[in-house]
Amino acid sequence: MSKHHDHKGEEKSRFRTPWLDDSSEAPLVHQYAEKLTTFMDAMADGKIDKHELRDQEARVVALMKKIEPQLDPDLHEEVTHLLCELTAYNVMHTIHGILDATPKTKFRG
Repeated sequence: MSKHHDHKGEEKSRFRTPWLDDSSEAPLVHQYAEKLTTFMDAMADGKIDKHELRDQEARVVALMKKIEPQLDPDLHEEVTHLLCELTAYNVMHTIHGILDATPKTKFRG
């Protein structure tokens, strides 16, 4: 992995994490999220409390504040659209997964 320096002189990796699977072109975001320690810790008990949600929001806000100033206006609009579409996809993916996991037959006892 080669390294270069950013505008602050900090060393950064040139490796780019792919956004899409090479063969299916499906987004890889869910697999990456599942590797986040903070996500796994929050999901360990099967529920998300207010503190965990607030902490996740803080991480998102910090990244947005770091990245947003680096974007020119056109790229900013494209990234904003991407974030909105990704959020919609994540919600839909989650709901689909929940509904797909529910039993298809009714208990008749």
